[in-house]
Amino acid sequence: MARMLVFYLLFFITLLSHSLTYALPAKDVKVVLDKEYFQITQGLLRNAKKSIQMMMFEASFYAKHPKSPSNILIGELISARKRGVKVEVILETSDRGDRATERNRQTGKMLSKEGVEVIYDPLFVTTHAKVIIIDGRINLLGSTNWTYHSLTSNHEVGVLIDSEEVAGTLQDYFDRVKTSGHRK
Repeated sequence: MARMLVFYLLFFITLLSHSLTYALPAKDVKVVLDKEYFQITQGLLRNAKKSIQMMMFEASFYAKHPKSPSNILIGELISARKRGVKVEVILETSDRGDRATERNRQTGKMLSKEGVEVIYDPLFVTTHAKVIIIDGRINLLGSTNWTYHSLTSNHEVGVLIDSEEVAGTLQDYFDRVKTSGHRK
């Protein structure tokens, strides 16, 4: 019994100390709720100076609705690229012919034509992450996809984090996913 107690005690101490090694400093943290996401993201993309790295489950362009929020954000990525910002986007794809894959391929083609580097994740892995890293410092993480309903009527939550350390960790992750992906 005593051996078992010591084992569990050491196990929990190890878990606790391990989780503390992942605490990273941040200059500022803001919770982003529901429709706030669109406005905040648009501002971040417009103000990017050096780089935008985005990983998204679904980014939909609606040809019949040119002023839709996701179209505007996709346009901001293109505008950033045209003003010299390095823009990299990782999008979800699968071999099941689902809606997200179809929409992401359409959006990816549009972005690629405008000089944005687009990478599709491997078909055997679902990239459900929604991450944007701006200028190696500003990080937006959350549940919001770039679809009409996500940006206009869903309950969504995100976190905006001003931290080079968080950005570095997320960039390492982004690069690992990018390396495993493909461009077609």
